Amino acid sequence: MSLKETIKKDMITAMKAKDNKKRDALRMLSAAMKQIEVDERVELDDPAVSKIIQKQVKQRVDAAEQYKEAGREDLYEIEMFEISCFEVYLPKQLSDEELALAIKNIIAQVGAESMKDIGKVMGSASKALSGTADGKRINACAKELLS
Repeated sequence: MSLKETIKKDMITAMKAKDNKKRDALRMLSAAMKQIEVDERVELDDPAVSKIIQKQVKQRVDAAEQYKEAGREDLYEIEMFEISCFEVYLPKQLSDEELALAIKNIIAQVGAESMKDIGKVMGSASKALSGTADGKRINACAKELLS
């Protein structure tokens, strides 16, 4: 079963269980996928759906931070709930140790020696680790290892 079908099935399950918060979160995710399909006239595969989910999670994280700073706990809680609903469909994220090990291997592969080579490392790391680590985490770890 594809990722898109799994989300649709879970949305129907949430409807039957009258879990309105989860239903609404999954509807937003489904709408984002449908928008891409209509705009680009394509049928989304699992990697494309994963990218959309990652983008939605990133948007929710940014919004949650802003709500937290503004003292809007009610909206912050909604965003955090949606993030928890969406992260179920993403691949498992690498731990800090696993990320550091992967970036050390990439640094060795590209022959990077200093911060001047950060571009080479980031290019390879972003491709190799997409979906399993956020770009900010990859960048921070690569800078730490190269300095």
